Amino acid sequence: MTAETLSDSSAVSTVHPVDQRLPSGKLAALGLQHVLVMYAGAVAVPLIVGRALKLSPDEVALLISADLFCCGIATLIQALGATQFFGIKLPVMMGVTFASVAPMVAIANANPGQNGAQLLFGAIIGAGVVSILIAPLVSRMLRFFPPVVTGTIIAVIGISLMRVGINWIFGNPVGPTAPALVDPVYAKWLAEVTSPGSSIPAVPKGFAIMPTVPNPKYADLSGFGVAALVLVSILLIVKYAKGFVANISVLLGIVIGAIVATFTGLMTYEKVGKAAWVDIVLPFHFGMPQFDPILILTMTLIMIVVMIESTGMFLALGEMTDRKITQKDLAKGLRTDGLGTLIGGIFNTFPYTSFSQNVGLVAVTGIKSRYVCVAGGVILIVLGLLPKMAALVESLPTVVLGGAGLVMFGMVAATGIRILSGVDFKNNRHNAMIVAVSIGVGMIPLIAPNFKQWMPHAIHSLIESGILLASIAAVLLNLFLNGAKHDEQAVIAAAKHADAH
Repeated sequence: MTAETLSDSSAVSTVHPVDQRLPSGKLAALGLQHVLVMYAGAVAVPLIVGRALKLSPDEVALLISADLFCCGIATLIQALGATQFFGIKLPVMMGVTFASVAPMVAIANANPGQNGAQLLFGAIIGAGVVSILIAPLVSRMLRFFPPVVTGTIIAVIGISLMRVGINWIFGNPVGPTAPALVDPVYAKWLAEVTSPGSSIPAVPKGFAIMPTVPNPKYADLSGFGVAALVLVSILLIVKYAKGFVANISVLLGIVIGAIVATFTGLMTYEKVGKAAWVDIVLPFHFGMPQFDPILILTMTLIMIVVMIESTGMFLALGEMTDRKITQKDLAKGLRTDGLGTLIGGIFNTFPYTSFSQNVGLVAVTGIKSRYVCVAGGVILIVLGLLPKMAALVESLPTVVLGGAGLVMFGMVAATGIRILSGVDFKNNRHNAMIVAVSIGVGMIPLIAPNFKQWMPHAIHSLIESGILLASIAAVLLNLFLNGAKHDEQAVIAAAKHADAH
C-alpha cells in the first residue's frame, strides 16, 4: 500500500458519518426513501387548510406545490447550513407541522377565501419572524417542557386532528361537503312575505332560514367502503411487509384507494390533464398578507411548542449520529424552524419543523449522512415545480384521505402516548393530574365549540384552539405541581419514544 493510499484512507476515516458524501446513485435512492416516508404527511396539511379556506381546486393544488417546494428549501437550509445562524447540519427533513393545523383551520373557517388566506399567511410570516428572534431563548426553555407536558400536548394535537379525518370519511351533515340549502317550504314562505302587497301567510312549522336540508351524501356507503379499504390496506402492509415498504404503508394505502376510487368513478383526472407540466412557485399569490396581532400570537405559541419538540428531536438525533449538540447548534436548528415558517408564509404555505418519522428512519436504516436529506430536499423542490403532481394529489377524494387520515392523525396521538409512557406516574402522582386536567381543558373547544360566545371577540381565535388551551394548562400545572426542573436525558428519551415508529 502506498503512502498516498494510506493518506486517502485516513482522510476518509476522519470524516464524521454525518458529513460523509455517499455515491450519487445511493444518495438519490436514500433521498427518495426519505421523501416517500414523509410525502403523505407533507401533502395532507395543504389539503386540509385549502379546503377549509374553500379555495378552488387549482388553488389547493398550488398550495400543495408551494408546500413541497418550501419543504425542499427548508430541508436544504437545515441539512446543509446557511451562514453561521441557520442549519443544524444533521440528517433532518423539514415538513409542515401538524401542530399548526387546528388553529389554521379555525382561522380558515372564520375567514374563508382570499381574505382568510391573507390573514393566515400574515400570521405565519409574523410567527416566523418572532420564532427566528426567540430561537436562542427557546433553546433554554426545556425546563418548562418536560415529557409530561410535551407528551400531553402532542396527544391533544392527535385527538383534535382525528375530527378532520372522520369528517373526510363521512362528510358533514352541514358544512363544506353539505349542500347549503334552505328548506324549499321555508324559502317559498319567505318569498311570499317579501313580495309587494301580499298578505302574511301562516308561518310553517319549524321555520328556519338557516340551511336545514341534510347532506344526502353524508356517510355514503360507497365512500365509507373506500376509506375502510385504505385503512385495511395500510394495516395489512404494516403487518406483512418489511423494511422500506412497511415505512411507506400510508402512501401505498392512498395509492390503492386512488386506484379503487378511479374504477368506481369517485376519482377523475380532468384537472390533472389541464395542469401544466412545469411551473414556478411565486410569492404572495393571494395578495399582500394581513397582520393580525392575536393571530400572530396564536401561531407563535404553536411555534414555541413545535420548537421545543424539535429540540428533543435534535438532541436524540445527536445521540443517534454520535455528534455532540451544543446550545449554539440548537439555536441554529430552531432558527431554521422559524426561517422555514417565514419562507412558507411568503410562498403561500405553512409552518415548518423537522419530521419525526424521518428521524426514526435514520435510526432504522443506520445511514447518518446529512447529504441523504440534502438529496431529499432537491427531490422535493423538483416535485414542487410539477403542477401535474399537485393536481393529482388534489384530485384524491376525501374518503381516500380519510382512511389514511385515521392512521396519520392517530399516530400523532400515539406519539404523545409513547412520550407519556416514559413519564413517572408511579412515584409522582402530580403527573397524572397534569395529563388529566390538560387533556380535559384541550377538549373544551371540540365538545363545546360555542363556549366562548360571551367572551371578548378579540380573544376568540386564541382560545378556540384546544391545542393552545392544553399547552397553556400543561405548562402552568407542571410549574405549579412539579416546579421547573431541567432533565435533558428525559427530553432525549422522550424524543426517542416519539421517533420509534
